Amino acid sequence: MSIKSFEEYVEKHKQWKEELQQLRKMLLSTELEETIKWGAPTYVIANKNVVGLGAFKNHYALWFFNGALLQQNTKLLVNAQEGKTKALRQIKFKKEEELSISTLKKYVEEAIQLQKAGKEILPQKNKPLEIPIELEEAFKSDASLKSAFEKFTKGKQREFTDHIASAKREATRISRLKKCIPMIKAGVGLHDKYKKS
Repeated sequence: MSIKSFEEYVEKHKQWKEELQQLRKMLLSTELEETIKWGAPTYVIANKNVVGLGAFKNHYALWFFNGALLQQNTKLLVNAQEGKTKALRQIKFKKEEELSISTLKKYVEEAIQLQKAGKEILPQKNKPLEIPIELEEAFKSDASLKSAFEKFTKGKQREFTDHIASAKREATRISRLKKCIPMIKAGVGLHDKYKKS
């Protein structure tokens, strides 16, 4: 079942209900509009993503789509995937942490001003796809694998190639490849299971 509202999202993440409601109230006290994207509450201005809410097993978070551009309010921001994520930054919270709404609102207001000024980090387009050697070898010995891989969008191909190539040890790269092969042949993207919320 795909999530269509904030209320449905909270129902799926009851352990954070109170905290998510507090953050939502703060976000809606600004000029941001609430929408649901990727199965989560997302707050936009002129249809441009500014902030999102995320709830997970051990924490919940405020996502800033162009958080890397924030300059006045940066102390709490972390990069979710160092080396991979260019623009996105988050503020993570655990159960026992106190929410300082007035502090968080400063981050949100700066993010709104940046968006209104047209400042954003655009994803790099048409970066050449680098096929890891392990996957290249698998293609040579299995033409159906290569054919199935080529049916994916460039983005989904990149998810597989980055996942395999990012392992430091050869044994891990081979292990990841073995797990990816059945998914590729079945036409299932690496992250598809996370998109069915």
